[in-house]
Amino acid sequence: MAALKTNPEEINTRLHQLGQQLDGDLFLDDTMRILYATDASAYREVPLAVAIPKSIDDLKKLIQFARKEMTSLIPRTAGTSLAGQVVGNGIVVDVSKHFTKILEFNKEEKWVRVQPGVIRDELNMFLKPHGLLFGPETSTANRAMIGGMVGNNSCGSNSIVYRSTREHLLEVKALLSDGTEAEFKTLSIDEFHAKCETNSLEGQIYKTVRRLLNNYENQVEIRKEFPKKTVERRNTGYAVDILLESAPFSAGGADFNFCNLIAGSEGTLAFITEIKLNVVPLPPKELGLLCVHFNSIDEALHANLIALKYRPSASELIDHYILECTKNNIEQIKNRFFVQGDPGAILVVEFTRESKEEIIEIARQVEIEMRGSGLGYHFPLLFGDDCKKIWTLRKAGLGLLGNLPGDDKAVPVIEDTAVDVQDLPGYIRDFNEILKKHNLYSVHYAHAGSGELHLRPIINLKTKEGNRLFRVIAEEIATLVKKYNGSLSGEHGDGRLRGEFIRQMVGEKNYELLKQIKYTWDPENIFNPNKIVDTPPMDTMLRYKPGQQTPAFKTVFRFYNQDILQHAEQCNGSGDCRKTELSGGTMCPSFMATRDEKDTTRARANILREMLTNSRKLNRFDHEEIKDVMDLCLSCKGCKSECPSNVDMAKLKAEFLQHYYDANGVPFRSKLIANFSKSAKLGAIVPGLYNFAVTNSSISNLIKRISGFNVKRSIPTLHKTTLKKWWQKHRVDNQTPGINKRKVYLFCDEFTNYNDTEIGIKSILLLEKLGYEVIIPEHEESGRAWLSKGLVRVAKKIANKNIQLFKNIIKAETPLIGIEPSAILTFRDEYVDLADDNQFDAAKELAKHVWIIDEFIASEIEKGNITKEYFTKEQRNIKLHGHCQQKALSTVASSVRVLSLPENYLVDIIPSGCCGMAGSFGYEKEHYDVSMKIGELVLFPAVRNSTGDTIIAAPGTSCRHQIKDGTGRKALHPVEVLYEALNN
Repeated sequence: MAALKTNPEEINTRLHQLGQQLDGDLFLDDTMRILYATDASAYREVPLAVAIPKSIDDLKKLIQFARKEMTSLIPRTAGTSLAGQVVGNGIVVDVSKHFTKILEFNKEEKWVRVQPGVIRDELNMFLKPHGLLFGPETSTANRAMIGGMVGNNSCGSNSIVYRSTREHLLEVKALLSDGTEAEFKTLSIDEFHAKCETNSLEGQIYKTVRRLLNNYENQVEIRKEFPKKTVERRNTGYAVDILLESAPFSAGGADFNFCNLIAGSEGTLAFITEIKLNVVPLPPKELGLLCVHFNSIDEALHANLIALKYRPSASELIDHYILECTKNNIEQIKNRFFVQGDPGAILVVEFTRESKEEIIEIARQVEIEMRGSGLGYHFPLLFGDDCKKIWTLRKAGLGLLGNLPGDDKAVPVIEDTAVDVQDLPGYIRDFNEILKKHNLYSVHYAHAGSGELHLRPIINLKTKEGNRLFRVIAEEIATLVKKYNGSLSGEHGDGRLRGEFIRQMVGEKNYELLKQIKYTWDPENIFNPNKIVDTPPMDTMLRYKPGQQTPAFKTVFRFYNQDILQHAEQCNGSGDCRKTELSGGTMCPSFMATRDEKDTTRARANILREMLTNSRKLNRFDHEEIKDVMDLCLSCKGCKSECPSNVDMAKLKAEFLQHYYDANGVPFRSKLIANFSKSAKLGAIVPGLYNFAVTNSSISNLIKRISGFNVKRSIPTLHKTTLKKWWQKHRVDNQTPGINKRKVYLFCDEFTNYNDTEIGIKSILLLEKLGYEVIIPEHEESGRAWLSKGLVRVAKKIANKNIQLFKNIIKAETPLIGIEPSAILTFRDEYVDLADDNQFDAAKELAKHVWIIDEFIASEIEKGNITKEYFTKEQRNIKLHGHCQQKALSTVASSVRVLSLPENYLVDIIPSGCCGMAGSFGYEKEHYDVSMKIGELVLFPAVRNSTGDTIIAAPGTSCRHQIKDGTGRKALHPVEVLYEALNN
């Protein structure tokens, strides 16, 4: 890429002028450029600018600008590339926000036409009612976009059946490097030659490929040097070997289609605007997974060859390193139910057939043959929802590797090699010998059935030795892959990581041919330069600098076995936080509403990592850039469980705010919200006067404006008494001995004490009716309000005081129960990380015996201590919205169990993520619109569409308030529902 024609000031002026001409947005600020400087690879390069185009006209203007100013355009969708494909110093062009339409669909001819920003899983949601699907399925399918899948020629776990994106790519509309529009599709021989005669850049492209591939010497060289044909996953360079087999060059070949070349070209040839895909019938209705346990990877790979005889739809390896990581992941530990012992590897073999009986019989035959060969020791066969759990665990593999403690990480360097499946056992044996020579070991997982395992050696890239090994391993494994005549890239692409080795993989003559193709399509090198050809050394522009020094960070929170920077670095860029509401889950609510990269968990981790690493300030947290990117984090805790790397952004945000306030002071509104308990205590002296003030329109609006709240919000009122006062009186009035009654302690959180007193009263009465003695002991507030505003030092004092008060009375037989999930779960979550060293063990022990009230009742139901006989037989329908932190740290299943106890109560979980209120977030004037937009994604429509006699249930006080403000419906706590269902 040539240098920019103009100096930085001039180019900045022209970029501003370009931004004014676009329908979309052009960002020049450091924050956005930093956020787009990385993907899911080891690379980092700050771009010149970030464009979010809205139209094809925008793209044409960007191309014109790049040509004139001699800069480049880097196409990007979800940004989950593993080889640095979307990292560069030009203008990153993100089409993920606006190019998201399904344009045309033909059921009879089985094709669909889409824009590049359509998400793979959401395309299949559209196709499913028609009995069709787009086959290739990446592990990132719930956020991977079709444009990126074409660029990388993505495959996935089911490539045994559906092969790669290339095999399904029918037509492409694209902008060429001169800004002209072109359409690429299947051409007859006559049509092909006619294209060659046109006097345009498109014509030159056809002429060049005809000249190059008609050359006999080139044909011989391509067939000699490219991966052997039995290697189905092949993304080495441009796919000229595939083009060579088409009709103009090979007798009896398929009709020519440049789509075969565009697939896997990584945005280096043209800018794709529309994609026409072949779609196929849905697989047979029955699916089963045979999850074979082995003592070693070598055993599993030999068994894989047996499994393939039985026509599986997938055969995926999970090694012991991945399985070990799942033990410490909140989300994935639930998916380990099928694992017996500590296997060296598990081979997950998927069979799809028309009946369950067929699958059972096939699995029986597979087991007999494997056992006969001395392979495998446990053969569980799973069906139904269990299969989803297994695939969720397998797909989490990449993200789970980010959980490795310290700076040693499973590095993407030779993670995408592919060989003939018959060669796989020998190749892996040789591979591990190379690693052993360097005192390294590797994670092994993924696509055994198609000859490709994702292999990630554990390396510390922050050290000079780690950087040296990064290169040495790449060089030696490239030589090994060539020995097996395999492909250095099976599905992740060449990018910056493997581009350097393409010359070695295909030979000098073929490499020069690839360069001719690139510079015929893109003579001025404006499309994603330095990828595939003319790639800089693979160990340059890395995310981490060797010998990089950062200070010791003194934090309020405990970051176990790591520091705060290392926790942020757990984010490996896999982009799980980019899934939309259609995919379910909680993470990340602000991104779901805005669809802006800036509002992802990944962006927040990136900006924190960047500033903590490179800041020159004494207080490295003192950066507006961090504050800006953190702003829309709702602290929902969704990332703590749903992010495969367990990045706890709520914890990171709270810690950041504390240090930022140290430098800049605490805002008035933050102090006001943090002191909720104190202000509520004052208001509770004269609750009538307080309630008049917050409900009177004029006074209330004045309070909201002064406080920085949105005037459209209603402020919660206080109950006429507090729960503690009521309980003290109730205890005196009902002095009955607690003989044979199980004693439980109730944590009277500040929200239940002052606002939701009625719920607290019903909780106590319900528990007493069910045979429990309820005690409210002396304790402090929960500290949740302080944590939510980043005043962590105060929260730490509260936490330690509560640990001290409870540690000697809370035990398995006398648990602590809480009504408001966000308050009681602090004991399980933040308190452990805030406890003083001398109280750390006590905090961990206390956390074991703390329950959300729903959990406690559900556990007592399972033990048979609470039965349906206590409750009505009336039929009721309930729609349940789960609390974010309950989903992250516990489960909504307990609430479902509680609400389903009356035998004719039918519970339907609303598939919502966060409600959007998130404590004070939804009250704040600048956050109100985003808050309501989050509510409108799933929750509000579900509530509005329910019948008037349907009970709306929500355990969280903020959730109930959001439902009231957003729909006008009153939501009940599950305990209220159960109390009202008691027999008289």
